[in-house]
Amino acid sequence: MSPRPRETTDAQLLAAAHRVINRIGPYLTLAEVAREAGVSAATLVQRFGSKRGLLLAFVASGSGGTGAEFDRIRRQHPDPVEAIREAVRCFASMAPTPEAVSNGLAFLQIDLSDPEFHHHAHRQARDIVEAFRRLLEEAVKAGKLQRCDPRRLARALYAVMSGSMLAWAVMRQGSAEAWMLADVDTLLKPLIVRPRRKPR
Repeated sequence: MSPRPRETTDAQLLAAAHRVINRIGPYLTLAEVAREAGVSAATLVQRFGSKRGLLLAFVASGSGGTGAEFDRIRRQHPDPVEAIREAVRCFASMAPTPEAVSNGLAFLQIDLSDPEFHHHAHRQARDIVEAFRRLLEEAVKAGKLQRCDPRRLARALYAVMSGSMLAWAVMRQGSAEAWMLADVDTLLKPLIVRPRRKPR
């Protein structure tokens, strides 16, 4: 007899944890996540062992999926410059409200002080920069961007995107997506190759 399938998958439980983190930050309780997921706290303990185990599983799922997310974006956007902009849109979706950004910063404090959490944060940051580097190299080869140092520009792109999210949470003008895209466009605009006009 095959084992009875789980009614709620780990992915669904981690998605519920994400929603709770956006609302109240990492100092949540298992009961709050359980209520959001529609399960018992005992179910979370059974799957993840503890609140720390749940949070580590949450950050591991995020850091491990970075490459796949960039691959998905690249398949949908043949233009590498537009793929970069779409990646920025995806990151902006993690900032639906200034409060969500604040809660993300609270999580960042844990990432920077706890070695196990930092391992996943470092992996994700490294993978983002590397994915940007590849897209920038493709943009240069395709004649979309002028010749540049893709490695250094990728680091700057990551820094601008991350800092722009924080600036938007402080300034609160328009949406995070529009604000972050404007800042990234400011960085890339001097390097964009404009198509030559055909002579009349």
